[in-house]
Amino acid sequence: MPEPAIVLIEDEPKIRRFLRVTLTRQGYRLFEAATGGDGLVEAATRQPDLVIVDLGLPDMDGCEVIRRLREWTDVPVIVLSARGQETDKVVALETGADDYVSKPFGPRELVARIRVALRHAARTASGEAATVAVGDLRVDLARRQVLVAGKEVHLTPIEYKLLTVLVRHAGKVLTHGQLLKEVWGPSHDGDAHYLRIYMLQLRRKLEADPARPRYLRTEPGVGYRLASE
Repeated sequence: MPEPAIVLIEDEPKIRRFLRVTLTRQGYRLFEAATGGDGLVEAATRQPDLVIVDLGLPDMDGCEVIRRLREWTDVPVIVLSARGQETDKVVALETGADDYVSKPFGPRELVARIRVALRHAARTASGEAATVAVGDLRVDLARRQVLVAGKEVHLTPIEYKLLTVLVRHAGKVLTHGQLLKEVWGPSHDGDAHYLRIYMLQLRRKLEADPARPRYLRTEPGVGYRLASE
């Protein structure tokens, strides 16, 4: 298999140089663009396995780049940005980004997020796995069965639906709005208290220590993710 190709859309030369060294050492092929327009051309030309995009580009907002990408491709998109406000993260994720890494960032964290995004994309392309396992948590989607350390856990229909949405996007941040729409429908977009209550119930049933969750991770002010490893 060829090395995975990544298109990096970033206007800061120092960060491009740093990522050029970091990602090529990890075995990725990197194609760079300093503007949103050039990045869209690179993405269309290279057909990459993943796109990394900054939000503060000189010619257009990074969210506009994501919107245009989502018109024709489902390629994983990771936002890399100095904008650390919760609203910026929510807008980027709901526009179509798969993940968000704030600057300054650690290279190990970014590489780990890239690997998770590529694994999820590969699983989606080959058909969703019938069974997903993370640590002692095992979810059998075909049998509608949830096990923790080999013991079956009984969930309510809403708890199970919420868990399966997270499972199908394992490793990916899902905003409160995305989860509410998926589980309860569009009319419940503002009912974040539903989500908090059911997430608390799920953690009590699935986590060894609900106060320090291993599987159901919180992205403060943004949403939740299911740990993928």
